[in-house]
Amino acid sequence: MGAHRPSTLRRPERTGGTATLAAVSIHAEHPFADPEGERDPARRLRGRVGGTVALLTAGLEDDRSGLTVSSLMVGHGDPAHLLALVDPDADLAPALARTGRGVVQLLSWQDRDLADAFAGLAPAPGGVFRLGTWTQTSWGPLLDGVSAWAGFTVATTSEVGWSLLVDGVLDEIHLDEPGEPLVHRRGRYLRPGGTS
Repeated sequence: MGAHRPSTLRRPERTGGTATLAAVSIHAEHPFADPEGERDPARRLRGRVGGTVALLTAGLEDDRSGLTVSSLMVGHGDPAHLLALVDPDADLAPALARTGRGVVQLLSWQDRDLADAFAGLAPAPGGVFRLGTWTQTSWGPLLDGVSAWAGFTVATTSEVGWSLLVDGVLDEIHLDEPGEPLVHRRGRYLRPGGTS
């Protein structure tokens, strides 16, 4: 993305009972992002890798948790493995340790609000599992309507950098006709084929 010129709006500014116009700038950059020269290079590299956004869930109806994850990969083999980096402070980490099982489900473009809620970036009055409809599987809660999901058994977990690496054995995989995947790259969602 090239240099972006900020838009300028004028809004009234009140001083002593009279209104004057003041300039307000709207920028394309995130207002709380670190300045370009101070950004963590490893985090920037991870952001440029990008990938389809997944939701990892675990637990039962009355004790379940989930987390939006984009740092994951599938290791082909017999058995195949799911490798996912999760926040060790997220509720999902102890849920996976407690149950030893989980569900990975790939999200679609229309699931971006749900993805933000499970990432803790958007409010979810009543809890995140009130968003969408869910089916309880042997591995944990499954979002109805996803085009691809798998149940996995946790093989190992270990600390990797500031994340928890979850290595799960893929027990069962379900693939339907793919829809429009939710892609995350450089801190934002993209429609498939979009660039940033």
